[in-house]
Amino acid sequence: MFFMRKKQSKAQDIVWDFENVVGVGRGFKHIRGQNAGKLSTIVLVKEKIPAKKLGRDQIIPKKIDGEMTDVFEVGDIQLLGRTDLNRPAKPGMSIGHYKISAGTFGAVVKDKDTGQPLILSNNHVLANISDGTDERSKIGDPILQPGRYDGGTDKDVIAHLERFVPLYKHIGLPSCQIASWFAACCNMVLGFLKPQYQLSILRKTEKANAVDAALAKPLNPDFIANEVFELGPVKGVKPAEPGMLIKKSGRTTGITQSKIKVMDATLKISLGGSEIGVFEDQVVAGPMSEPGDSGSLILSEDNYAVGLLFAGSNKATVINRIETVLDRLNITF
Repeated sequence: MFFMRKKQSKAQDIVWDFENVVGVGRGFKHIRGQNAGKLSTIVLVKEKIPAKKLGRDQIIPKKIDGEMTDVFEVGDIQLLGRTDLNRPAKPGMSIGHYKISAGTFGAVVKDKDTGQPLILSNNHVLANISDGTDERSKIGDPILQPGRYDGGTDKDVIAHLERFVPLYKHIGLPSCQIASWFAACCNMVLGFLKPQYQLSILRKTEKANAVDAALAKPLNPDFIANEVFELGPVKGVKPAEPGMLIKKSGRTTGITQSKIKVMDATLKISLGGSEIGVFEDQVVAGPMSEPGDSGSLILSEDNYAVGLLFAGSNKATVINRIETVLDRLNITF
């Protein structure tokens, strides 16, 4: 080991200040892509550049301290952050519809009919809390990575909105023109009598939601990677069970764990402002998320998909069953 370190130190002294060099190590030399079976000094470079394009003082010697050298291109290595621009981007990183702040890239899934790789997250992350009739989003809208809140710009489009399951509001603002006109008239009168008050007419619907889920189609399949950031590949699907230990990789809180506390839950969930949605057949776990973690894939201890995180508080986390998400969106892992 000392002999290896000594050779590495010698090579480092010689090439460390070369403009294109980012590191030095030892490994097997490769010739035309094949392992030659000879231990060599490996010089790590940002980019392989033909010798004729380099200055004489920038050419890596064929031998250093009597040992053959080899050059390995590694690109511009940098820390991978959950809220940074990453290509390929991984599940667990920041993503979002161009009109929202940011959420979490949940998983890479496949269209059952075409095999097309797609990005899975929440409706409220990729489709801006749309019921499909409210013009909050439309198919083909740009999806940014990272999300807008994390510095994503119109130049950082990674995908386009492919499809989504509509999100129905149980209580929300009306789309009816008569109701809107009536509220406006009442508020004109209130403006004179009680200017500190304002009247809002809310609409009720009996429709309940089963999932908060949407898909985006990447501009290039090479822009995304299957492995969940810091957790690895998804092995398959497992049904949620009471007491099951679960984990997730999310944009805001990273890797967190909890246990499933409640099954088959029906809940009223705030969708922002005065809007409330009712969700049926949900899974409730202990606290394991914060705003921005929405869209995270929920995994079992052994990396099987269990659900899709979409809501929570400092006391609980609410999760869609993964089987329902896959079925409603016609996708698979």
